[in-house]
Amino acid sequence: MALRHLTPLSPLRILTRPQTTSVPFPTLPTSRKKCFFGSVMASAAGKVLVPIANGIEPMEAVITIDILRRAGADVTVASVEKQLGVDACHGMKIVADALIPDCADTVFDLISLPGGMPGAAALKDCGILERTVRRQATEGRFYAAICAAPAVALGSWGLLKGLKATCYPSFMEQLSSSATTVESRVHQDGKVVTSRGPGTTMEFSVALVDQLFGKEKADEVCGPLVMRPNHGDEFTMVELNPMEWTFDYCPQILVPIADGTEEMEATMIIDILRRAKAEVVVASVGDKLEILASRKVKLVADMPLEEAVKRSYDLIVLPGGLGGAQAFANSEKLVNLLRKQKETNRPYGAICASPALVLEPHGLLKGKKATAFPAMCNKLSDQSEAENRVVVDGNLITSRGPGTSMEFSLAIVEKFFGRKKAVELAKTMLFVRP
Repeated sequence: MALRHLTPLSPLRILTRPQTTSVPFPTLPTSRKKCFFGSVMASAAGKVLVPIANGIEPMEAVITIDILRRAGADVTVASVEKQLGVDACHGMKIVADALIPDCADTVFDLISLPGGMPGAAALKDCGILERTVRRQATEGRFYAAICAAPAVALGSWGLLKGLKATCYPSFMEQLSSSATTVESRVHQDGKVVTSRGPGTTMEFSVALVDQLFGKEKADEVCGPLVMRPNHGDEFTMVELNPMEWTFDYCPQILVPIADGTEEMEATMIIDILRRAKAEVVVASVGDKLEILASRKVKLVADMPLEEAVKRSYDLIVLPGGLGGAQAFANSEKLVNLLRKQKETNRPYGAICASPALVLEPHGLLKGKKATAFPAMCNKLSDQSEAENRVVVDGNLITSRGPGTSMEFSLAIVEKFFGRKKAVELAKTMLFVRP
């Protein structure tokens, strides 16, 4: 039996400055520890606007929405297109709550722009959004952007003048004409928070929670996310009983989703595997293609499960979320497909609630080591490896929660395409330092 364990963690440093702050934000899994960002409180209302457009980066939008809603923020997802549904990058479809004209007269405590191209350019070109963010800046309320959006939108609007900011590396030169650039993963200067890319979005979002609600709420949100304490460091997995994961042309992967699915987990899995050039089928376990995820993000599947089960897959992988996992466990078609996958020794996996609520009760963890969401590990019959963030046992891969989703997805990339490909992808996303 071969075993790969986590490398030692580097010490965590926390830096705070009164007006401008660049912080490797801590991610602390227990209530005995505190998330600290040196924040300034906004109003208690926590009213937030997240605009979306065709071509936005779905991870940056969905993670931000999810985490802010976990903190109790009233988040409006507004489309700058003529319709509510947008076609995000990597073939993902997100449905907004409103159109941007409906939000023009609303006062927000925070406006946060996701990146992605051409999505950030579409945000920049939206006159209503520009006027709304300009008013936000003039009236001294928080605004934020990540990835391409600090340079493409905020910088172009002149809203970073005299400020320090960061963005995706390939946009830093453009940003330098409108702001003083810094290479922090997340940077705050006054009322503006900027960040670098998909791999920094969770840190960025927790920082926004801190600004709106304070350190205690940020700490409360941190724990259940199961975030990494060592942002930017290399990632790894525990692997037992190694076997080669094979495919013919490109990996055929099924990702089921259902009402109550954890949207961050689903989005990261789908996005990252498609970045790696796997063919990912997103199938709805329900009556409609559109699902309402656990934090009320509306996602649209590619096809119903009834159609998806007619195919064969190199991997079936289940996101978590309590309601979604229960829907998976109650789907005879999906459970039978998973059983066939196990019997034919083809890879399958699950994250968060799904190992405990789907795989375990249906005998799909028999003879296997696995992990799950910390509060549900007591449901696993074998908990000997449950403290690990990602566990691979032969053809089974499991993981813990939203904050382990990138590691989980990158471990799948590593199993199919090799370590070099997985690390390159992690660096491109800024999950690992370039």
